Amino acid sequence: MPELQQLFNRHRKFMLFLLSLLVLGWGFTPYHSIFLGLILGTSVSLYNHWLTMRKTKRFSDAVVSEKRPAKSLGTLIRMGTAVISVLIALRYPDTFNVFSVILGLMTSHVVIMIDFIFLTIQSHKSGK
Repeated sequence: MPELQQLFNRHRKFMLFLLSLLVLGWGFTPYHSIFLGLILGTSVSLYNHWLTMRKTKRFSDAVVSEKRPAKSLGTLIRMGTAVISVLIALRYPDTFNVFSVILGLMTSHVVIMIDFIFLTIQSHKSGK
């Protein structure tokens, strides 16, 4: 399970770095609604990624200790946060760009894929 925590820590660092770049983009460019939408979507994506990691850890701990695991991994909550963020963007279209929010919601998936590619390349170079 430490591998899961290490992966999440690496993903979190990258997403926080990306969020800091988005804040700079919001502050120094005239595209405020686009960057605010990306910030909202990426923040919700980071929260959903954290929630998935936490639920997966609890599930695996329950399986290892031979206890009954939870019935759900929080899919409804994660879908609800995504819907709420899109509803916020739809309610305040002057502040948040809806398409940017949707792109931001996919950030954690893109980060996971990029990390997987880097790990695969790294393992091929080291000969594992």
